Amino acid sequence: MSVDKNSEEFYAKLKEQLSDTSLWPGPYLYKFIVPSNTSKIKEIEDIFDHIGAVITRKESRTGKYTSVSINVRMKNPDAVIAKYKEVGKIEGVISL
Repeated sequence: MSVDKNSEEFYAKLKEQLSDTSLWPGPYLYKFIVPSNTSKIKEIEDIFDHIGAVITRKESRTGKYTSVSINVRMKNPDAVIAKYKEVGKIEGVISL
């Protein structure tokens, strides 16, 4: 239960920061670290499919992990947070 409370506090703080520092609609850069598993990477890419996202991938030196960067125009802070929550359901993904 405390994890949900902490994540809700985190998202509330993120929303406030996004509202204060950015103009909306506007570009937003998501960064994720994923175990180098093509199905997990595809799941992330599918979440951002059909919204004009530019997605770049870079494998770690050892090939164990992949960095996924997604540059996309978002409507508002709530839309940004909604995507973070969607990606957060994928096991093993680290949001930066």
